[in-house]
Amino acid sequence: MNKTIDVRTGEDLDVSVVNKVMKENIEGLVGSPQIRQFASGHSNLTYSLDYGTRKFVLRRPPFGTKPKSGHSMIREYSVMKALKPAFGAVPECFFHMDDDTSPFGAEFYVMEQVEGRKLEKEIPKDWGFGHQEGRKLCLSFFEKLIDLHKVDYKAIGLGDFGKPEGYVERQIKGWNGRYERALTDDVDAFEDVRDWLENVMPETEVGHSICHGDFRLDNVILNGEDPYKIDAVLDWEISALGDPMMDLGNTLAYWVQADDPDTLKVAAMQPSQAEGMMTREEIVELYGEATGFDMSKFTFYHVYGVFRLVVILQQIYYRYYHGQTKNKAFASFGMQVNGFGNYARYLIQKSKL
Repeated sequence: MNKTIDVRTGEDLDVSVVNKVMKENIEGLVGSPQIRQFASGHSNLTYSLDYGTRKFVLRRPPFGTKPKSGHSMIREYSVMKALKPAFGAVPECFFHMDDDTSPFGAEFYVMEQVEGRKLEKEIPKDWGFGHQEGRKLCLSFFEKLIDLHKVDYKAIGLGDFGKPEGYVERQIKGWNGRYERALTDDVDAFEDVRDWLENVMPETEVGHSICHGDFRLDNVILNGEDPYKIDAVLDWEISALGDPMMDLGNTLAYWVQADDPDTLKVAAMQPSQAEGMMTREEIVELYGEATGFDMSKFTFYHVYGVFRLVVILQQIYYRYYHGQTKNKAFASFGMQVNGFGNYARYLIQKSKL
């Protein structure tokens, strides 16, 4: 289960206002909701609304902020609403309100709360998973990513969800720029990785699809009775239309496997090292067979995903380095930047690109 906590101070919602807007938009609700907050929130705030027989999730941006367009609530809501009939593995979305109509003074949306199993860094021991079970879960996970990439986004009304053409170049230039703005003196510089990506960037894209942007095992909800069935994929806030190979590259950047060095394992966020989990090489082969894409130059997409992760870690460490956050958990992020940056160099060195 995704853990909930008491609502954090300063992030409270007025129960009476929530109840009013819920009953105006969803029929058959009785009583008032118990409101709790999901502990694993990131850039947006996520609340559980429990009516006893029905549970919902309310998502809104942090108080006092104006989200960038790429992280807006309408973006998440629109892609999940459109995907539900064709893809299935998303929560049902009920309604969205923008800044002007919202009683909270900020846009938000409401979706169903999908019950089930939520993974974190390790598979719980009481699941009794061995090699066969781990392999079955891994296959289910990557088959779901492949299913997403095969969805005809135009046919489900997402033709204007973004500009897919030129996606690869925009991503490379965007992350390169963010990296340059986040450098600190005490962390290795990886301009060589940045330059390599610009120099070997493919001239053509393999195609265009819906890209999740953060497809990880800890971002899915597994069925409570069948742990190999993915009932919902969460966290669509950075989804976009683009080259699906970039999406796979992002996913494999987080896919720390059992024989990786400790410098990578320390940053593991999901149980990709568990017994039976496929290696990155096996995953690339599976993806190529399922899509028909030429995977011979996948190193570019993998290095891109790793470099993107380097930049994300460096951005967080930059805030810690300059005293913008006091969270001591971020003190080690500089070492993680070095670990993943050197891994990107290793991938480049053994590449034939």
